[in-house]
Amino acid sequence: MRFTALGFLKAILLNREYQGLSMIFVVKNYRLLEECAKDILSVIKPTEEDQNKRLGAVKEIVNLVGSLRGVDAAVTVKPFGSFVSKLYAKSGDLDVSVELANYSGFPTGKKRKKNALRELGAALRTKGVARDVKYILSARVPVIKYVSNYYGLPCDISIDNYSGRIKSKLLYWINTIDERFGDMVLLVKEWAKAQNINDPKNGTLSSYALCLLVISHFQHYEPAILPPMREIFIASIAEGSGGFNEKHFDQIWEENIAKFRCREIGQRNPISLSRILANFFGRNSLNFLTYYAGRTPLMTKSSCEIVNDPFDRDGAMIKVDVPGFQRIASAFKRATDIIDSYEDTPGRNELVSLLCTPEVCSKLGGTATADRYTGSTGGGPISRPQRYNSGRQGAAPY
Repeated sequence: MRFTALGFLKAILLNREYQGLSMIFVVKNYRLLEECAKDILSVIKPTEEDQNKRLGAVKEIVNLVGSLRGVDAAVTVKPFGSFVSKLYAKSGDLDVSVELANYSGFPTGKKRKKNALRELGAALRTKGVARDVKYILSARVPVIKYVSNYYGLPCDISIDNYSGRIKSKLLYWINTIDERFGDMVLLVKEWAKAQNINDPKNGTLSSYALCLLVISHFQHYEPAILPPMREIFIASIAEGSGGFNEKHFDQIWEENIAKFRCREIGQRNPISLSRILANFFGRNSLNFLTYYAGRTPLMTKSSCEIVNDPFDRDGAMIKVDVPGFQRIASAFKRATDIIDSYEDTPGRNELVSLLCTPEVCSKLGGTATADRYTGSTGGGPISRPQRYNSGRQGAAPY
C-alpha cells in the first residue's frame, strides 16, 4: 500500500485528533457539510405517518397469526430492529418476530421455525396480505420477506428472534444518551446505501454493523460521547425459551445510562455533527487501509472480521467477504478524499451525491452522477474510486 507524503502526514494528524489532542492546524470548516447533513435528515427522518404505517403492519401480522387454525394463545408478535431502536428511516423495512409458545424449556429448533414460516408465508398469500413473498430459510436466522399490500411496506418475519429483539432494545437505550447518535446512524446508513455497501447478502455491511461502527467512533472521543458498552450491557443475558424480561432490563439499562449522564455533567463533548461525520469517514478510511496493508490475522482468503459485536455473548466478530471489504474500504477512502480534500472544497451537489441515494438526492434538488462507485477494483486490490463529475479534474491525493 503506497502513501504520498501528504497522505502520510494526514494519517498522522487524523490519528492524533482521535486521541483527543487539540491541533489547530487540523481544524476545517464543515459548515456546508453541516447544512447538507441537516437537509438530508429532513428528508429521511420518519414522520408520524411513517410510524403509523409500521404500527398498522404489525397489527396486520397479529391479525394474520390469530386467524390461523390451531394457534396457541401464547403466541405473540413482537416488532424489533430499527423501528424499535428508533433508528429507522422513511424507506426502512419492518422487522417482526413471531414468538411461539414454548413449554419445553429449550430454544426453538430450526426445523420448527422453518415450518412456522412456511405456514405464515402461505397465509400471507392466500389472505391477500402480501406480495413478493420470499422464503430465506437457509440463512442463520430463517426469515420471510414480503411487501404489505395495504401499507406498501417491506417486512421481514422471523421466529423467536430473541437476539434481534434484545439488541434492538439496547440500541434504543443507547440512542437516548445523545441525539447525535441517532442522526449519525441515519446519515451513515443513507451513505452506505448510496455507495452499495449496505448489503450483507453480497458481502458488505449490515445496518447493525454500521450501528456498531458508529458506537465505536463515538467512544473514541475525549470526552467520550458514549460509554463502554460493558457499563450498560448485562453480559449474563443468555438465550432461553421464555425470552427476556423487557421491563426488568429496561430498568437496569436506564439506571446505568443515568450513571453515565451524572459523570458527564459539565463535560459533554460539544463537537458538531458534521465534524463527527467527517472524522468517522477519516478514521475508518485509515483503519481499513492499515488493516488491509497489514494483512492482520482477522483477514483470511475469503473473509475479513470488521467489528466486534459487544452485545454477543460469545464475543463474535461481524465479517464481510474480501471483495466486499475492498468496496467498503474504497467507499470510506472516497468519502474522505471528497470531504477533507486539501486541494479544493466540495460543492453542495457533490456532497449530496456522495451522501445520498438518487431518490433522496433528487428531493434535495441534487443530481446523482453516473460514476457512483460500483465495486470495480481497477488495477489494485483497493483502487481509488473516481470522484463524481463536479467540474473539477482529478482527486485530492491521500
